[in-house]
Amino acid sequence: MTADIFLHQLFAGLTAGAIYASLAVALVMVWRSTHHLNFAQGEMAMFSTYVALALIEAGLGYWTAFAATLVVSFIASVAIERLIVSPIARSQPLATVIVFVALLSIFHSLASWLFTPVLREFPSPFPAGALPGFPYLSGHAAGVVALTLLELAAVWLFFRYTRLGLAMRAVAQNPVSSRLVGISAGRMLALGWGLAGALGACAGMMIAPIVYLDPNMMAGVLLYGFAATLLGGIDNPWGAAAGGLIVGLLDALVGAWLIGPELKLSFALGLIVAVLLVRPAGLFARAQVSRV
Repeated sequence: MTADIFLHQLFAGLTAGAIYASLAVALVMVWRSTHHLNFAQGEMAMFSTYVALALIEAGLGYWTAFAATLVVSFIASVAIERLIVSPIARSQPLATVIVFVALLSIFHSLASWLFTPVLREFPSPFPAGALPGFPYLSGHAAGVVALTLLELAAVWLFFRYTRLGLAMRAVAQNPVSSRLVGISAGRMLALGWGLAGALGACAGMMIAPIVYLDPNMMAGVLLYGFAATLLGGIDNPWGAAAGGLIVGLLDALVGAWLIGPELKLSFALGLIVAVLLVRPAGLFARAQVSRV
């Protein structure tokens, strides 16, 4: 592999890793509120991307449509948690898994019915072509990385310095004690779902200009998101974000170069199995201490 090819692959992996990081953080937020993986997270992001395209085609500017889609995705995710997930919170784990799989199928079918399953181009707000003086990174790729960093910084500031963020952290760590001090656990869980929906929508809108928009576009991305979540630590949003970057780089350098594009998804599955066998808690898992 020449130096130019290596650098192209490296920065392509960094771009993909930024998208996986956004989706991984969304998966962690849902996990911390329900202790289940939301198998419909990718389809929800895909549907949100179709909503964004519909708004753009209706005449809204890109960033106006982007912001409106985040709001719509937030509200829709809160409604799903309140109306569907919360009523079955005390059911058997298998029932929750079935509900998430049903949501996946519903969003996929709705997108195919409302928008047709034809491949469609999705616009990018960033300049086309490579950056001036730096041929290894396109304008869109640089924008994706920058937007992801801003997004993760905003999430960190929210959880670190706002009352709502601190309340959400308290509910995730100890919901019983949080209720005793007057925190509404239900509202905090719904807020976590809303933020996860917005983060997923952002990931969908960032990857759509790369892979084109169709109802199946997030299937492979969700698999990489799961791998990133497990690699970084399913209970640690910042570990999951780091896991997304690691998975993106490994996929670009190992999956595409050593294994080949035909087996890239198999590489992601193999990574999931390896993490579960060697370090199930993830690379950046937090130590759990309990009094006996």
